[in-house]
Amino acid sequence: MTETTPERIRRPAQDSGATGPASPRNGALVLTAAVVTVVLWASAFIGIRGAGPHFDPGALALLRMAVGTVALTLIALRRGIRLPLRRHWLLVAVWGVGWFCVYNLALNAAEHTLDAGTAAMVVNLAPLMVVVFSGLFLREGFPKPLLIGAPIAFAGVVLIGLNSGAKGGALDIAGLLLALLAAVMYAGCTLLQKHLLSAGTDSTTLTWLGAPVGTIALLPWAGSLVGALQTAPLDATLWVVYLGIFPTAIAFTTWAYVLQRSTAGQTSATTYVVPAIAILLSWLILGEVPTPLMFVGGALCLLGVLVTRLRWRRRVATAQAQGTPPTAPR
Repeated sequence: MTETTPERIRRPAQDSGATGPASPRNGALVLTAAVVTVVLWASAFIGIRGAGPHFDPGALALLRMAVGTVALTLIALRRGIRLPLRRHWLLVAVWGVGWFCVYNLALNAAEHTLDAGTAAMVVNLAPLMVVVFSGLFLREGFPKPLLIGAPIAFAGVVLIGLNSGAKGGALDIAGLLLALLAAVMYAGCTLLQKHLLSAGTDSTTLTWLGAPVGTIALLPWAGSLVGALQTAPLDATLWVVYLGIFPTAIAFTTWAYVLQRSTAGQTSATTYVVPAIAILLSWLILGEVPTPLMFVGGALCLLGVLVTRLRWRRRVATAQAQGTPPTAPR
């Protein structure tokens, strides 16, 4: 008792960013972290395109997480490690397996059998799930801007998906179920992560602890990874290294930073910007010119995310006027 109580008192002051009145600097940091997250996650689609043909879903996930774990260890050592309370250890392990193992496997496998547009549409059901279940179980409520903006953004994702060159023929049921599993993992792990962060768990330490747990769960694919490394070209392997360092280690760290300082519904809805950025990156890097309707879909994604942030901006403005920190509803 004497050891855990001071730790529980210190964590909110260190991690929540709510130690004093809200400032433009704090808001700028959260905005910067959100931008870094969505840009790096959008770039992951380019990386998976480059590495996917040479690594099966398990091998790709294992190498990505192994590299990510090393990078996250360096980040955690730099920021300082603050272990969660013992009663949360099991939840941390479940979160790590769900996010970093099951989600990665399901998404990688789905993209082997579904076209990118269909996979994106199904997986992006997740933010809508988070909006609903965070309102019900995390007591975040159902603010109108979020209820209006999230469906607008999802409509943009659908428009992008329908115009992204879907494959002809019958839809692969197994791939569809895998994409749905990825969506459920995305939503469930976001809600669990928000619960752990709200309970005082340090955001960087949580991400660092979850990564090796997910990596260990992926070890059954070690043999496949060894074989792939022997045959894959260097550029494909370097793409996986990129995925481990940037979209995994850095982006999941910035994601946790934003999630701790905003509601789960708003944070997850922000990721609807990812498809819009992904089509721009595909245009710039791969030379894949978007159709006019894909541009419209991207604009809807951006509009929807802007709508979801309206209440947050008013709350911050009110808090600044009153000299109080803008705490997220619980």
